[in-house]
Amino acid sequence: MFARLAEHYRSVVEDLVMSLQALAEGLQAQGLAATCYVCGDGRDGQGASFVADLGDGHMVRFLVSDYGISWVESRHGHELVKFEGAEAIQELQRVADAVSAGQTPTRTAAMAPA
Repeated sequence: MFARLAEHYRSVVEDLVMSLQALAEGLQAQGLAATCYVCGDGRDGQGASFVADLGDGHMVRFLVSDYGISWVESRHGHELVKFEGAEAIQELQRVADAVSAGQTPTRTAAMAPA
């Protein structure tokens, strides 16, 4: 059972890495600075570091590897929010949805004024 779960997690990481690369390209097409660095060759694990500058000192970083998944959002170098696991993936989806709609992503829903 655990071997199957480990393989499933590796598959999720691989899917996230491909999605991060596509998201970086989408943000770049909108004129935003975004990069996605991939490490590993898939045999010994794989991971990626995604960083995007959303303007006005607003930065997001998404890290994924065999060790975990995290989302960090900052403004002018000060960390605003950090999510891990499923919450981090939800924030990534929020940014991807904005890019698909042709909008510039804004701060997290958690940081938006009520």
